[in-house]
Amino acid sequence: MKKIVILLQNDALYFTYKQNHTIREDLMNTNIISDSELVFSDDYIKENKKLFIPFIEELCEMNTIDTFVFQNNNLAIFLTTFLTNCKIRKIRIKKQENLRYELCEKLLDLKYLKEIDCYGIQNFMLELLDKNHIRVTTHSEIFYISPFMLQNELTDYSKMFYKKKIKIYKSFTEEDKIDFQSFIKINKYLRVITLEQLLRADLEFLLETLKLYRMKNIYIEIMANITNQEDFLYLKNLNKMYKKHKLEIGLVYSEEYIEENLMKQVAINTIRLCSLVLVLFLIGVVGLVAIENYSSLKEVSTIKEKIKNTIDNTEEIELPEDKKDDELIIKNKYIASLLSINQDIVGYLKVNNTNIDYPVVLSNDNMYYLKHNLYKEEDKNGWIYMDFRNSDKFLNDNTIIYGHNMYYSGIMFGTLHRVLNSSWYNNEENLKIVFDTMYESMTWQIYSIYTIPKTSDYLKVSFDEEEEKEKYISMTKNRSIKNFNIEVSKEDKLLTLSTCTGENDRLVVHAKLIKNTAPLE
Repeated sequence: MKKIVILLQNDALYFTYKQNHTIREDLMNTNIISDSELVFSDDYIKENKKLFIPFIEELCEMNTIDTFVFQNNNLAIFLTTFLTNCKIRKIRIKKQENLRYELCEKLLDLKYLKEIDCYGIQNFMLELLDKNHIRVTTHSEIFYISPFMLQNELTDYSKMFYKKKIKIYKSFTEEDKIDFQSFIKINKYLRVITLEQLLRADLEFLLETLKLYRMKNIYIEIMANITNQEDFLYLKNLNKMYKKHKLEIGLVYSEEYIEENLMKQVAINTIRLCSLVLVLFLIGVVGLVAIENYSSLKEVSTIKEKIKNTIDNTEEIELPEDKKDDELIIKNKYIASLLSINQDIVGYLKVNNTNIDYPVVLSNDNMYYLKHNLYKEEDKNGWIYMDFRNSDKFLNDNTIIYGHNMYYSGIMFGTLHRVLNSSWYNNEENLKIVFDTMYESMTWQIYSIYTIPKTSDYLKVSFDEEEEKEKYISMTKNRSIKNFNIEVSKEDKLLTLSTCTGENDRLVVHAKLIKNTAPLE
């Protein structure tokens, strides 16, 4: 017999299996409703579904709930059997696992369902749900190294499926071609392709690929100021050839080009004027960048001052319900005090001899805090955040923390590049990182520093087998720019810092836990 816990949080119902804690005697036989949670046995639900179903429906209606969050596939499969008439518009599966077909079939029976949020899903199931007007959001990032995929932000399966418009900035590489074909195999909503210039080989490749995979009603717009009659005839013949496949090509002229041709005059004074404007523009761009960097630095300084004042002036701390846990003790009240600024705050990170001295936040995905600051305001600088797969209450095998490399302003991970300097990493004091959570004060020893072309092989938060973790440790140590002679074992908890460097490379720092105030719970 299993116990199922139902929690009401953030306008959603959360369903989880009760963990292996001691179960009160009054929970052993049927169910109980306490002040903090609802607990039912699976046997009770099966035997009393005529009581359970109306209870859940009334609970949703009274609290205006249309979102259900399930711990995993198995629990969702069990419960959705009884909830076919419930007005559920969105379902989320928390566990990092692909949606199972058995669950997919049951979700199709939920007549009010419009959205599904899960880690991953197979293509045929995504298409099946889409035909039933159910939109799917996935979080299993797909890492590609081709410029095409990166520039169009095709980072996960659902984005590839629903993408309506793409841009092609430069001539296709072989990697671009392979990834474009993969994208076309998955996508079902593409309508516009924009080419920044007329590249015949690329245009013909696009058309043939679209024709091969029977993609229709797609408009290819070319952003080029064409004057050559040969190019006009070439595009006209292509349009005629592919019209029967419902593929269309069009030219989009710049306003400057149209105006210039209407004037029909080109004078040397105009050229000089344009040159002057260009010089002024470049000066203006440099000035604007400097102003933006100064503004970003000032904004972050203001936020950090607010953080300091909040820590210094907070005496009593009232935790939100979702942060309370009878099994854990709040040891770092300075972090807990910051929840008054943002309830997503889960820790605090400091790296010696850098500007990295920030609260760490945790969201439901790895995208939100790329473009939002600590106040949840849109901000290109983003904030320092933990991988959404990590837990804020206990340490996974590997805790991953990300941040933008704002090199010129030096904010976020803009000074992390200092770790690559021998003068930095040869200083023993610099090799200790402080990363605290509300529940633990921790010191971490750096054992590996490196840069690498964009890859996902180091972005693992847990390991199924000891051998897998040992291989991971060996891989990360072998990549290091220096052998730090630090022993790392499969029992060690790991910390990974990751940021961009260059166009497609990553700067990575790995450390192991060497000190905390008390044994981890």
